[in-house]
Amino acid sequence: MKQSIAYSRCASPLGEMLLVAADDALSGVYFSGQKYHPAVAATWHLDHEDPVLHAARMQLAEYFAGQRTRFALPLAPVGTPFQRAVWSGIATVPAGATISYTELALRAGHPGCVRAAGAATGRNPWSIVIPCHRIVGADGALVGYAGGLERKRSLLALERATNDSAARRAA
Repeated sequence: MKQSIAYSRCASPLGEMLLVAADDALSGVYFSGQKYHPAVAATWHLDHEDPVLHAARMQLAEYFAGQRTRFALPLAPVGTPFQRAVWSGIATVPAGATISYTELALRAGHPGCVRAAGAATGRNPWSIVIPCHRIVGADGALVGYAGGLERKRSLLALERATNDSAARRAA
């Protein structure tokens, strides 16, 4: 059976984003101009009504409004088993927190593969949804974000502000 690929674009405070769905799952969320941004293929179809893409747009809007810290979207991972393990490790990092690439390699079950974990992080096709912006250098430095370091800095600041606001409301 041939896979149906739908796409749409949405605005965000950090620039336009391309959303891609394969059948009934999200296969990519990309900032305009980011490294590894796919070209829209002639076989893809623009579909603003696709339910997966609609849900992704809504959840991204909630995230940027400080109303969401985790995403609940069906994902269609296409990658090696190692990449999928790294992406699963990334998904465990809570909003506003960071971990090092060393810790990520450990969480992925490959403690000796720090550089490879970094490479797999860079190939994460779900910007924000699988929060690779939460992975930092061993010394806490902001390094290695396919969407650009300024976006990484902005995303972490947004999440910390969201967490601070939630803590104030709970107090």
